[in-house]
Amino acid sequence: MAYDLLIRNGTVVDGSGAPRVTADVGISDGRIAAVGRLAEPARRTIDADGLIVSPGFIDGHTHMDAQVAWDPLGSCSCWHGVTSVVMGNCGFALAPCKPADRDWYARCLSAVEDIPTEAMAAGIDWNWETFPDYMATVEGLPKAINYGMYIGHSALRMYVMGKRALEQVASEDDMRRMALLVQEALKAGALGFSSSRAPTHVTPDDTPVASRIADWEEIDRIVAAMAELDAGIFQVGPDIGSGAAHRAFLDRLRRVALATKRPVMFGVLATKQGDDPNPWHYQTRYIDDTIAAGGRMFGQGTTRSINAIFSLKSYLPFDVLPDWKPIRALPLDEQKRRLRDPAVRRTLVEAEARMKPRDKTFQGGGAATTDPRKPDYANLFALKGVDWDDPTVDQLARARGQHPVEVMIDLSLADENQIYVQPLVNEQPDDVLGILKHPHTLATFSDSGAHVCQEMGSSLQTHFLSYWVRKRGAFTLEQAIRKLTHDNAAAWELGDRGLIREGYKADLVLFEEDRIRPCLPTVETDLPGGARRLVQKADGIRATVVNGAVAFENGEATGVFNGQVMKGRLAG
Repeated sequence: MAYDLLIRNGTVVDGSGAPRVTADVGISDGRIAAVGRLAEPARRTIDADGLIVSPGFIDGHTHMDAQVAWDPLGSCSCWHGVTSVVMGNCGFALAPCKPADRDWYARCLSAVEDIPTEAMAAGIDWNWETFPDYMATVEGLPKAINYGMYIGHSALRMYVMGKRALEQVASEDDMRRMALLVQEALKAGALGFSSSRAPTHVTPDDTPVASRIADWEEIDRIVAAMAELDAGIFQVGPDIGSGAAHRAFLDRLRRVALATKRPVMFGVLATKQGDDPNPWHYQTRYIDDTIAAGGRMFGQGTTRSINAIFSLKSYLPFDVLPDWKPIRALPLDEQKRRLRDPAVRRTLVEAEARMKPRDKTFQGGGAATTDPRKPDYANLFALKGVDWDDPTVDQLARARGQHPVEVMIDLSLADENQIYVQPLVNEQPDDVLGILKHPHTLATFSDSGAHVCQEMGSSLQTHFLSYWVRKRGAFTLEQAIRKLTHDNAAAWELGDRGLIREGYKADLVLFEEDRIRPCLPTVETDLPGGARRLVQKADGIRATVVNGAVAFENGEATGVFNGQVMKGRLAG
């Protein structure tokens, strides 16, 4: 027998946490056929001497629901060793959706997740209505990586209730119909049901998204419908509007987990925002207590801070100020010419002085808001690398004897690709480390596909390996690989992924242990309709194998689209 693909003489870190071994990996029919010293021939052999061979990384918190329609690669996740993603998080999805509501769904996705409406208009051939229709559409699309999906609460509510979903508590008939549609989605292959209680999740009219109008009885009924089928995961965006609201949210979520015995997931965040915020270890104690009482609960964590990202090519914190707005509307070369004018610079600095001061409840960086706050320059970093050791704008201003705005102008004139990073959540590395070290948290919160010009979380896997493993030594490589592969596969009940084992799907990453790292993000205009987004690639990844086929080599796509739709166990 000849293997389809043979990975020869690699250092195999198999995802279980076990010590690495030198071995060959034989692949046939999209699955791992054998691991060990293999003598059989192969149609193609890759020499992996000196390379780590690990399972493909799994990212369970993405918003690639729209992007999958126009981007067969699955970027930027695909450039960081990710072979499988889960989309439809936080209740935001594109199905089920009646044809008359398509524009509203797109506008809501844009308002909450910063996915440009022009990209969706140009890039989506919207030919579905029901959730099974959408899943079938995704199955038919060319895909370099694998996709699983939730049915989203806001979409579901709008489909069943129409505009009442944005104003009213559901009736008994509404809840019955929603529960049946969730069961239909699970039987079609949905991985579960997602929702959001987050106060920052608002519609284009600045009103709560549909899922936030729902009462907890509605959530109880829907998750109970999953429990009837003994299938499906419940993911929810947490309410962190205040410490009291967050505590009430956690308490109510624990009741759902214990009553239904379905796996429950929410984001664990270290934040100073809101009134009386709860520390991350308060949140993980709820997880521990729920599990001790017989529930199944996971926290989703990042591997670094969650940031607002600014640049001359995308957003700056001052863009909506009257003195800045006309300049920022000019072509880039003309902007740079105007920014070199001393009189213009004085005017722009004076405009910044009139901005409102930041307060502890402010939830954004001011990039896309009409009510911007003065940046916290002591927490605004001029990015030169990706290792959390860059100077702040405040430090540079003091060293240069300049106003912080002038520092930003000078840096941007010297390099139009200069990036500024303002941590909003998980600001302290030690908090992030504490979250990652907890036994019931998942390294998975990338938001890939969302906030396309404001945030860049798609590199969390390569950041984990370069920063927490190689630079800080906080995890062994074996521990980190398990967090990125097996633990996520187990949480999402993906029984044939996440390990290098005979019979498992052949999703693999081959990388250089001492070189893997994220590159600096850049601003590109590669979305449909010419819209901008942040793009971040990685160094040190030699090859990515998806379902037995080489999808990427040395950071470049091979043109092979072997990705699949990952379905829950009820799918036929």
